[in-house]
Amino acid sequence: MSTLRALVTDHGFPNLKHEQAALDSIGAELVVAQCKTADDVIAAARDADALLVQWAPINAAVIAALTRCKVIVRYGIGVDNVDLAAAKARGIPVCNVPDYGVHEVAEHAVSLALALARQLPQIDRRFRAGTWKITPDKPMPSLRTSTFATAGFGRIARTAHGMMRAFGCKLIAYDPFVSTEAMAAEGVEKVELDQLFARADILSLHSPLTPETKHLVNARTLAQMKKTAIVVNTARGPLVDTVALAAALTDGTIGAAGLDVFEKEPLEADHPLRNAPNLLITSHLAWYSESSIPRLQQLAGEEVVRGLKGEPLKNVVNR
Repeated sequence: MSTLRALVTDHGFPNLKHEQAALDSIGAELVVAQCKTADDVIAAARDADALLVQWAPINAAVIAALTRCKVIVRYGIGVDNVDLAAAKARGIPVCNVPDYGVHEVAEHAVSLALALARQLPQIDRRFRAGTWKITPDKPMPSLRTSTFATAGFGRIARTAHGMMRAFGCKLIAYDPFVSTEAMAAEGVEKVELDQLFARADILSLHSPLTPETKHLVNARTLAQMKKTAIVVNTARGPLVDTVALAAALTDGTIGAAGLDVFEKEPLEADHPLRNAPNLLITSHLAWYSESSIPRLQQLAGEEVVRGLKGEPLKNVVNR
């Protein structure tokens, strides 16, 4: 019997010792590539028994070319670069790793929200420009009188709600797949989508990217929000129509925004967001901590091993 082969299509990690250890445990071979295009993946992955994927495109052409693949595992939560339907049609399960950086992403979302609620970037810039003033330039409500809202109520959203509960915020969420009772058990009020936008003082996005959620935040929904509202996105870039958001920040439709993810990364040099006021930007690093990287690699490696052994998989996203 030929040796099982798992291909890392691409990665940006310091090493792959966790994946290597997992595959060594079953006598499988780890092959490493740095594929940029679909053609690169086809050339490297044709006879692989499993794929570990970070950013490489795994489109329908790639999946059609796979002759032995038993499982595809994406490093991280989002699977935007994998054609799920094509993989399902071939009987290849696609898995993500949704639980490696839950606390980190929630921390980052809450950090952006708190910094903007307390107007820290604006006050810092004001001070560096030579103004010392002991009151803010804009209204600054107490968090105890504010409503923290999430679009989505999965692991990360629930963790963020737990953090914001400590500040005394009113907690609301929209998620059509979670019951009123499940939210209430965690002290969160379930609301409809229009209510979410209308009531939120801070809106943090924690939804998957689907055709229904693309541009969830757009010119219409932004117009429903309070003029003092804050929008935070640490989930998927295309959840936000960033051109509409830039316009809403510029004309004062909403108060501020904090973004870690974008429709196109890196953010284009001429994108209107770069000149938008009251915007705090980070470069897709909400997932990161010194412990989250090895945890991601270990969990991804363990999922691949389960797939190669024919054991039940933990996180299939294309059933």
